[in-house]
Amino acid sequence: MIPEVARLPRANILGVGVHAINMRSAVEYLDNCLSSEAKGYVCVTGVHGVMESLRSAEFRRILDRALLLAPDGMPMVWIGRLQKYKNMRRVFGPEFMLAACARLTCTHFLYGGKPGVADELRRRLEQWFPGIRIVGTVTPPFRPLNLQEQHRLQDRIAKVRPDIIWLGLSTPKQEKFMADNIHQLDCKLMIGVGAAFDIHTGRLRDAPLWIKYVGLQWLHRLCQEPGRLWKRYLLNNPSFIWHLGLQITRIRSYELSGSPLSAAPALKLPEPSTAQSCAMHEAST
Repeated sequence: MIPEVARLPRANILGVGVHAINMRSAVEYLDNCLSSEAKGYVCVTGVHGVMESLRSAEFRRILDRALLLAPDGMPMVWIGRLQKYKNMRRVFGPEFMLAACARLTCTHFLYGGKPGVADELRRRLEQWFPGIRIVGTVTPPFRPLNLQEQHRLQDRIAKVRPDIIWLGLSTPKQEKFMADNIHQLDCKLMIGVGAAFDIHTGRLRDAPLWIKYVGLQWLHRLCQEPGRLWKRYLLNNPSFIWHLGLQITRIRSYELSGSPLSAAPALKLPEPSTAQSCAMHEAST
């Protein structure tokens, strides 16, 4: 059973239906999923994810099938507000993870990162959130799992049966993994949070709040990892602006798949707490 909150309205961003939510309502959504025994995966997406969906129909379907598609980047929020979703706020993956760990009473499993990263993240989360129950960690290889590794992962998850598996992989790898494995692994939710593992263990520096607010976190990341990210940002960003211009001027139509936006109930979203947002940011740096 999918909780009622899953029917939140979606902002149409180049045909991708990004849920018009904020941090508080996103965490409440997870709580509702856990209490209602819902099973599925949650994606946080920004410009990179939207552009991947334009290039790949398969990836578009993966995003469409997510229980929740949260607005990870400021452009998602700006476009949502243009579409009259005034309470829509950014749900940045690393901050989303901290907010959920602080609020939810459940068990967690960490999957991702380079060798030692998941274990270090476990130690830090246990320090930040006394009483949190992290039932296991796995550092996967930088390739698809072979059959033996897949069975070993399934057996390990079956023994601990975590409520949430957090994935610290890159887009689109983590989304594809969740779509392929959500019905193979004995958990309730899988949530892809991208660079959260590296940010929370200090391997990457999080951007200052003002850089996030003006939508320049991509530049902050590019300066830290130019060799890995230059193609993603310097090719994706101009293409995104071009397609967005076509959508805004209605030169090209980008239709949402699934339930039409107008069919979703108009729900008033709670405003995020400024104090809580600042506290989460400080904990992650």
